[in-house]
Amino acid sequence: MEQEQERGITIQSAATSCEWAGHRMNIIDTPGHVDFTIEVYRSLKVLDGGVGVFCGSGGVEPQSETNWRYANESGVARVIFVNKLDRMGADFYRVVDQVENVLAANPLIMTLPIGTEDDFTGIVDLLTRKAWVWDNSGDPSKYELLDVPADMVDDVETYREQLIETAVEQDEEAMEMYLEGEEPDMETIKKCIRKGTIALDFFPTYCGSAFKNKGIQPVLNAVVDYLPSPTEVKPQPEVDLEGNETGEFALVDPERPLRALAFKIMDDRFGALTFIRIYSGKLEKGMSVLNTFTGKNERIGRIVEMHAESREELESAQAGDIVAVLGMKNVQTGHTLCDPKNPATLEPMVFPDPVISIAVAPKDKAASEKMGIAIGKMIQEDPSFRVETDEDSGETILKGMGELHLDIKIDILKRTHGVEVEVGKPQVAYRETITKATEDSYTHKKQSGGSGQFGKIDYIIEPGEPGSGFVFESKVTGGNVPREFWPAVEKGFKNSLDNGVLAGFPCLDLKVTLMDGAFHAVDSSAVAFEIAAKAAFRQTIPKAGPQLIEPIMKVDVFTPEDHVGDVIGDLNRRRGMIKSQEAGPTAVRIKADVPLSEMFGYIGDLRTMTSGRGQFSMEFSHYLACPKNISEVVIKETRERNEAK
Repeated sequence: MEQEQERGITIQSAATSCEWAGHRMNIIDTPGHVDFTIEVYRSLKVLDGGVGVFCGSGGVEPQSETNWRYANESGVARVIFVNKLDRMGADFYRVVDQVENVLAANPLIMTLPIGTEDDFTGIVDLLTRKAWVWDNSGDPSKYELLDVPADMVDDVETYREQLIETAVEQDEEAMEMYLEGEEPDMETIKKCIRKGTIALDFFPTYCGSAFKNKGIQPVLNAVVDYLPSPTEVKPQPEVDLEGNETGEFALVDPERPLRALAFKIMDDRFGALTFIRIYSGKLEKGMSVLNTFTGKNERIGRIVEMHAESREELESAQAGDIVAVLGMKNVQTGHTLCDPKNPATLEPMVFPDPVISIAVAPKDKAASEKMGIAIGKMIQEDPSFRVETDEDSGETILKGMGELHLDIKIDILKRTHGVEVEVGKPQVAYRETITKATEDSYTHKKQSGGSGQFGKIDYIIEPGEPGSGFVFESKVTGGNVPREFWPAVEKGFKNSLDNGVLAGFPCLDLKVTLMDGAFHAVDSSAVAFEIAAKAAFRQTIPKAGPQLIEPIMKVDVFTPEDHVGDVIGDLNRRRGMIKSQEAGPTAVRIKADVPLSEMFGYIGDLRTMTSGRGQFSMEFSHYLACPKNISEVVIKETRERNEAK
């Protein structure tokens, strides 16, 4: 994407396949930035293993923590690669230390660097006690296997001993052998490392410089030697159409019925590409598959193997493969494709809710239609991007995972789809209510030639229970207001609720009781009583202590321990009520109730406060009275805006 090239970051995950040491690998490259964790999350769902890449000088960055946590939750085995050791300030041992302390993980050091920064020439493989030294041509195949440099012999022996001690803990026999002073053979040690890696007991840790092509072969060997093959991963549970587990699993076997998961939709110049991970069975060109979400059959057109921008046509693919299919109409992220004769659904994906929203408007009518189509495509590609129309203002509201996320969506709208939009700030959905019960009376009389209109009502308006909405009751006895006119009175009050008296916001939680009244045998009608109720509402609400209420959000903040004071202080400044705080292994979780109006731009402030390591999520909780000074400003601004309209 142009946006990726300009910013030098990954925004969309990309897939490729390759062969190494007689094994086939499907590789997915995912973004690192927190705003695009959805890409990491959905890729983890379909992967068997991962390589966690850390910068040799930057170390464990904030977003690495988030993605590491996702990988732990998904139970994905990983090896670690400390990259960029040729950079200024690179320090392999410091990064290993951060992996232990910041991520609470257990790195198993497999290689040590020879030299650092400009002097970085290669690595020492601890298991074989061999030094891999590359020349400066940048050709990965130009290396020599040498003896360990003399100044590193002691370090190599110390780290090698730690490595073998940790590995043999996976096997009692090997452990006993080792304790008796005999080192197990290489095959046994590798078997132990593989077992511990798959069990997530530790993470084999490598180092190098990808840009200079130094240290990559050992990482690829590690993927083959230590990460699980598709058959060794806990199989995907199958669920029925109601979402209950059936007890069956999608076992990796080409002979079993087809089970595949669509994990990514991408729109490119040839149409929609649907990325699919096949768990069991075979996928063949021209075959018909069932989408269990829609209940419809889809025909498989072209199957392609992706290599970033280029693609290779395939006739078929089988269990374990990751491929893309062209031209699928109704498939979305998380849908299961299966054998129509043997239907089953794989566990669907759950996506985090957006935390930030902005209002957009097309610049002209032509842009309006284009914007609708473009946004439809963008929603299909990215399930963490949502769109809704604000019923109160008619604005289109875009919701996303962060400011950068929405910046890029606006950029894509403009550049990729050619839609010019004006970007505003979203309006908070304030509401109005009353604070005291008021008894009142209203008479509607109109006489102008012909039949007149007459309706008199005596009533009480009082605050309702929070969340009760509008409640109407009639206590009229003796027929002063005939029963057939009661619904008209109720309708008059109910229709008035949409426009409050303070600033025209809808009214919530009101109870109206009709006590008495009077009617005229000729001039009274349902319309007369409805008009009476509407006028009564406008007459009485100002006497009943009207009040502005604002939406309060349930906010959940994750922050490193050393920033807790700053975060709590900031939430208090935003009129937040701190509910609880719990310490976890890598961060503190703070729960609070905060007014929505104070939360705009919070993600940027939180990241500044916590050096980019804080995260938060929020959802609507309830409405609460607005402080007087704030409600005065809101009422004034809203009235001015309405007058301008």
